[in-house]
Amino acid sequence: MVSDNLPLVATNAAKIFYALGDPTRRQLFELLLKRPSAVVDLAERLPVSRPAVSQHLKVLSDAGLVVARQKGTRRFYQVDPKAMQVMREYLDRVWDQALVSFKTFAEIEEGE
Repeated sequence: MVSDNLPLVATNAAKIFYALGDPTRRQLFELLLKRPSAVVDLAERLPVSRPAVSQHLKVLSDAGLVVARQKGTRRFYQVDPKAMQVMREYLDRVWDQALVSFKTFAEIEEGE
């Protein structure tokens, strides 16, 4: 299925995969998949400072992977389900293209 907003999906997917290219950001993302957390809680679980966690969360947020909500004096971050949909659409499209290419290659090989 090809989406009408393919360039938008491809652009968002590029931002998402860039953001997840860093091991620390992937760890943060995986922690946030389990439950929403505040910066201080995330920093306690990683070998990086609170300011570093905040910087990584900014990149994840700019890519649309996480959103923050204020609760009292703390900001809690959580994974944005819309980002998961963008990744899925991108990977589905790539997988569909790979299958078509494989089929074409197999048909050429069979004809030779």
